[in-house]
Amino acid sequence: MNEGTDRARKGIVEPVAGTTVPRFAGAATFVRLPTIDECHDYDVAVLGAPFDGGTSFRPGARFGPIAVRTASRNIRPAYHPDLGLSPLRRVQVVDAGDVPVNPFQLTAAMGQIRDHAHELLANHSRLVTIGGDHTIALPLLRAVHERHGPVALVHFDAHLDTWDTYFGSPITHGTVFRRAFEEGLLLEERSVHVGIRGPIYDELDLREDARFGFQIVRARDIDRMGLDEVVASVRRRVGDAPVYLSVDIDVLDPAFAPGTGTPEMGGVTSRELLHLLRGLDGIAIVGGDVVEVAPAYDHAEVTALAAATVVFDIVTLMAKHPLAY
Repeated sequence: MNEGTDRARKGIVEPVAGTTVPRFAGAATFVRLPTIDECHDYDVAVLGAPFDGGTSFRPGARFGPIAVRTASRNIRPAYHPDLGLSPLRRVQVVDAGDVPVNPFQLTAAMGQIRDHAHELLANHSRLVTIGGDHTIALPLLRAVHERHGPVALVHFDAHLDTWDTYFGSPITHGTVFRRAFEEGLLLEERSVHVGIRGPIYDELDLREDARFGFQIVRARDIDRMGLDEVVASVRRRVGDAPVYLSVDIDVLDPAFAPGTGTPEMGGVTSRELLHLLRGLDGIAIVGGDVVEVAPAYDHAEVTALAAATVVFDIVTLMAKHPLAY
């Protein structure tokens, strides 16, 4: 079935074309998508989670969703030439707005994000969430686990995010994947970190991460292995497992993403990140997030635009390969 026939069958509502209404005008949703109130039957929802109460250095990621949505106006979402389809004609994609998170109580906020995600996933849809800091990945994984069971995690980041505690707190943006492992949300020996770099608090951090069954592809490994071999390694790692894709924008070098809370020198370029993401075409992505955009430290929207492009790529990967339920 071609895209036009599929669209007619489903009655898909697309964003207003940029050739009809200029991209700097119109709806303030992600790539000017219809809102969830306009399309109750949807395949993919884009959700904002404006929470940064788990950050350990520079705050401000609570403003990430609005910045990424604004920057997304620059994207022409009609056709993705590298992935070879018109994603918003293939499946119904909506903007689900923001979770109304409690900015003062971390536990309450985690519950709100989990409950909101659970509701959005109830109709066999998939969810791409814009953070917020990386703490939001834990409640999102809890919601995905209820729908799909344990998942393989493909984690693009400068940092492992598998600490035990930070200043006594067990839930922070640097501890989420340790908690996810302990809660049985992740498949052992199927998860991988990509882009890791920078000094750490203790060598024990690496040993503990290995104990949890993660594979690490450091930023310097990408230079040695080459992009295509990194992609092949990740694909071998996850196999046919359901995959949750989590992208911390600080996987990019600060030259490409200065607007983030914990920047680290020596990261990947924007082009390299897109190559790695698009190389995952065909894996079973059941959910994803793009986090840690802190617009107060950005300039010329370069970080927000990078994040918006990554969100659009994840949506496109999902649209190209619907899940069989």
